[in-house]
Amino acid sequence: MRLKISHTTRYDFDAPVSYGLQQLRGTPKSTRGQTVLSWETRIEGGAVELQFDDYHRNHVQLVGFDSETTALSILSEGEVELAETHGIVGPHEGFAPLWLFQQGTALTNAGQGCLDLISELPDVAAVDRLHALSAGIANRVAYETGKSQLHWSAEDVLRAGHGVCQDHTHVFLACARSMGFPARYVSGYLMMNDRVSQDAMHAWAEAHVAGLGWVGFDVSNGISPDTRYVRVATGLDYGQAAPISGTRFGDAGERLSVAVEVAQQ
Repeated sequence: MRLKISHTTRYDFDAPVSYGLQQLRGTPKSTRGQTVLSWETRIEGGAVELQFDDYHRNHVQLVGFDSETTALSILSEGEVELAETHGIVGPHEGFAPLWLFQQGTALTNAGQGCLDLISELPDVAAVDRLHALSAGIANRVAYETGKSQLHWSAEDVLRAGHGVCQDHTHVFLACARSMGFPARYVSGYLMMNDRVSQDAMHAWAEAHVAGLGWVGFDVSNGISPDTRYVRVATGLDYGQAAPISGTRFGDAGERLSVAVEVAQQ
């Protein structure tokens, strides 16, 4: 399947900004079952100062603001070809050692809530147990937009009982690592069956299973990624795979708008 993607992020400031720097992780990479046919990023109100691949093999662009800008617009778009792999990404690659993905973070440290969830899982084969974990999280954490907080940890999510794809993924990572699986966060795009326009990217998890390598699990949709999913960035949690993050000088207020379109070609 070939997908066409357009992603616009725009910041409007209520006063001129003297200096700002944004870190973008918005360029998909070619991997097993995923071939990037074309991709470009266009920026208004700033310019790419530096770009590099980080230790997760994410392509990172550092965008500096134009002096005294009142708006910053970032458009990323391109086409990606997907083949069916049944969620299997394959062997571990890159500079980061596999053991790193068993380390917890402030967002993915497992507490009693995660341990209680793990204790309820059936004693079955590794992949089946991870699917059971995904289903268990979905049963415990209702998908509800507009109610979760960006800083919520996995334990916060379980206590709240609701969240979005980012929250589902953090709980999965915390539990999977406690079960002995290396696990990582994935940000990317998902083609929806009922619409083209969306207001955000998607997130899911990958766990490393002996004999298979990295395998994807989308808790929010209850499946492993198929040909509708485009992987963009990976990390230990959202903070390392966030599509955009940064800082700026001054106290100007801002208005953020995001528009994502994902369609089959």
